Amino acid sequence: MNFKEDFRLKSIELNEKRVIRDAIHDYIHVDHLIIWRLINSKEMQRLRRIKQLGGTYQVFQSAEHSRFVHSLGVYQVVRRMLETECLTNALSDYDKLCVMCAGLLHDIGHGPFSHSFEGVFEENHEDMTVRMILEESEVHDILVSLYTQLPQDVASIIQHTHPNRILIQMVSSQLDADRMDYLLRDSYMSGTTYGHFDMSRILRTMRIRDGKIVYKESGVQAIENYILARYHMYWQVYYHPTARSYEHLLQSIFQRVKDLYYDGYVFQTHLHYLIPMLEHRFQVSDFVDLDEAVILYYFKEFTREKDFILSDLSSRFLNRHLFKYQQLKSQKDLMAIKAIAQAKGYHPDYYIVSDNQKQIPYLHYGESGELSEIEILDSEGCLSPLPMKSEIVSAILNSKRFKSDQKVFFPKEIKDELSIF
Repeated sequence: MNFKEDFRLKSIELNEKRVIRDAIHDYIHVDHLIIWRLINSKEMQRLRRIKQLGGTYQVFQSAEHSRFVHSLGVYQVVRRMLETECLTNALSDYDKLCVMCAGLLHDIGHGPFSHSFEGVFEENHEDMTVRMILEESEVHDILVSLYTQLPQDVASIIQHTHPNRILIQMVSSQLDADRMDYLLRDSYMSGTTYGHFDMSRILRTMRIRDGKIVYKESGVQAIENYILARYHMYWQVYYHPTARSYEHLLQSIFQRVKDLYYDGYVFQTHLHYLIPMLEHRFQVSDFVDLDEAVILYYFKEFTREKDFILSDLSSRFLNRHLFKYQQLKSQKDLMAIKAIAQAKGYHPDYYIVSDNQKQIPYLHYGESGELSEIEILDSEGCLSPLPMKSEIVSAILNSKRFKSDQKVFFPKEIKDELSIF
């Protein structure tokens, strides 16, 4: 018996199918027992305690949604893709199950405060997601209970190594279920309209050619709208300077904790949940124990620490006394600003941060090793890369003037001294 060939989704259907109300997709449908069990696993439920947008809610106050609801949304978009005629006929039931699981589980490896945490503790959320799927966890046990090879096949989609390229495109490409859900969801939850696009139209124009997903030429305008939505969401929401200030303050706290621990500082609060991460010897179970509720508890305790820098940074974070910011014109100015901070008693390693945000709306061939080109199918059956069929995307690529924003962040107490820059 060949399990993959003989498997039928009908064999694992729920007697009573479940629906989950959702602000973006109206209803999220759960038809299969294994999906329902995964949703209720410890690793998935942990995502309820991790915000989808990090510090963005400091600017857009209603953007407090979790990675849990986003993960459900990605699963639903994958499910809608599978309902299209082209994918229904192109994939086996086993492949459909694998990609639904991958869509649902793609973010379980995110740490508390996501990218800020990753940057300091040098952990990649995709690698952690794969570990959770392959190593000892409730998710792993649920997957192997159906088929021993299922964890490896689901993980290979997230790792971009699965032999069926279609499954990878559905979850991780320039036009995938992940991006489509987070643009619509983040736009709605932030109270903005920048992320709106016609997802239904895009899905209707999907086709399969040469073992990959392509789009009919009649869908070009909808895809252009999606690309512009992504561009505007990054600059108006994700890269908002106040949200970046929040993230930098977070990173400074994490970095101070790390530096103090390595220097032998005796914390008044026991770092039970952080020690495995600080010593790079953590198991999956240690990572699952970490969520934003735990970290916020530590930050509250850190306000009472004897170390002034850690106490002060934690207090600023909890009370929204975020770093101020201004444009950074040169590295010479940055060094001068650090000198001013040092003279005022603020350690520049923790109180002065600079960044340079860039966002390229579309990656053409040769510009990325991971993201696939969006290809357009014309009426004669020929394939062309999107820029050849879209004047808007072509203009973006040919402009060579991709927007960037370089800023320096600092305590408000030294703002007056920096007016000369």
